[in-house]
Amino acid sequence: MKEIPIDERIIFALDVPTVDEAISWARRLSSHVRFYKVGLELFLGGGWGVVDELIHMGHKVMLDLKFFDIPETVKRAIRQVRQSGVTFCTIHGNEPIIRAATGEKEGLKVLAVTVLTSFDPEDLYAMGLKGTVEELVLTRAQKAVQLGCDGVVASPKEVSSLRNRLGHDFLIVTPGIRPHTGGLDKGDDQRRTATPYEAIKNGADHLVIGRPIRDAKDPIETVHKIQEEIKDALTATPPA
Repeated sequence: MKEIPIDERIIFALDVPTVDEAISWARRLSSHVRFYKVGLELFLGGGWGVVDELIHMGHKVMLDLKFFDIPETVKRAIRQVRQSGVTFCTIHGNEPIIRAATGEKEGLKVLAVTVLTSFDPEDLYAMGLKGTVEELVLTRAQKAVQLGCDGVVASPKEVSSLRNRLGHDFLIVTPGIRPHTGGLDKGDDQRRTATPYEAIKNGADHLVIGRPIRDAKDPIETVHKIQEEIKDALTATPPA
C-alpha cells in the first residue's frame, strides 16, 4: 500500500474561472486538503500565476491539460511543466506522444488519460471504436505504464480490473467520485462513477473531487466525511 497522507488523497478540482476564486477555495480547504487540480478553464484564466500561488501555499498541483499534440510539441510542453514545481500532469495520445512525454519528465509524474469519465459505450461506438470501455481503458493503461508513465487517470469503474491486470506499481487517479449513491444529479456529465469508499477499496490512490465538495452546504464537513470513507476503505480487505 502506498504511503499517501490522508490530506493528499483528495485532489480538489479547482474548476472555477478566476484565480481569486481558486485561491479562495484553496485557503478555505488548506488545513484539510493539500492537493489541487488546475484544469483547462482555470489555466486559461490564470496561467502559471495560479499554479505558482498554490505551490507557494505549500500545496501539490495536478496540472490537468491532457497534452495531445505532435510528439515534439508534447516533449517541449513537458519540459516547461517540469520546471514549474507541479507534481502531476496529464497527457493523452498514442505511443510516440507518450514516449515524448516520459522521456522528458525527470521528477515530474506523468499520468495518461485512458477514457474520459463522461464517455459510455455509445460514445465509443460513435467514434468508431470497438470493444467495451473497460477493454479500452485496460489496453491504454497497459501501454502507458509500459512506456514509462507514472500512472493513469481512469474512472472508478475500471480501478479493480486495472489492479488485477497490471498490479500496484503505478498510480491510479480517479475522477467521477460521487459520495452519495442514487444516480446522477441533474446536469452531471459524469457517467462512470462510484463512491469514495468503493474507489479506494478497489485500488485508487487519489480521488479527484470538485462539485460534491464545492456545491455542499458545508464543504469542510463533506471533506471530513469523504476522508473517513477513505480511511475505512484503506483498512478494508482488498478485493480478490
